[in-house]
Amino acid sequence: MPETIQLLLKELRLPTFSRHYLAHQEQALANGYGHIRYLSGLCEQEVADRYQKRVQRWTREAGLPLGKSFATLALSEFSNHLQQQVIALKERTDWAHRAENVLLIGPSGVGKSHIAAALASQLIEQNVRVKWFSAVALVQSLQQAKRDLDLMTIMTRLDKYQVLVIDDIGYVKKTDAETQVLFEFVAHRYESGSLIITSNQPFSQWDQIFPDTMMTVAAIDRIIHHATIIEIEGESYRKKQSIKN
Repeated sequence: MPETIQLLLKELRLPTFSRHYLAHQEQALANGYGHIRYLSGLCEQEVADRYQKRVQRWTREAGLPLGKSFATLALSEFSNHLQQQVIALKERTDWAHRAENVLLIGPSGVGKSHIAAALASQLIEQNVRVKWFSAVALVQSLQQAKRDLDLMTIMTRLDKYQVLVIDDIGYVKKTDAETQVLFEFVAHRYESGSLIITSNQPFSQWDQIFPDTMMTVAAIDRIIHHATIIEIEGESYRKKQSIKN
């Protein structure tokens, strides 16, 4: 009988049931649990195990920078308004399901990437699939795909991620080829998937990213149409944390 149960559970793809049904049976007999409570306990453990495995798998896939989560983010170091913005994004995922964007703007070292990574990690735990890119790496990948006449395939493949993080968009080189693929990508994602973008340049300087004025305006318009804009000012967050440590 145990061998038959093991085979059936394997066929049903219930590995946690297979590993723990005997232990749960012993617990149920010892405590006088009925079959409903016994089965409920097994189901809860199966769901919990699947959740943990999915989070681990999606976190590896996302390629997030190590050590940057809400557990390591000193949120109290930021202004009250910024804290409220970040907490609102952390506690709800509706913005990601509505393909809304998040822009983190401020000088180098103020914590933009840490906040972006923390939000991305939190989203994964809330069943939202995420992928992290440095802006330079993303543009290089898109350029290669365009040279291979495969740009739409690559952009469509990235649609499986509800949220894409583009870190340091200001470091994209000002060349026609890079500008064009980045704009095409932004246009492709518009109202179909969310972007979390970090930039050390305010919008007034984005003409350094998109040298064509019309393209700059069109890109910004698409990005901010449905977006939370978080502007970070003040002393370097990175410097303050290094002093504390």
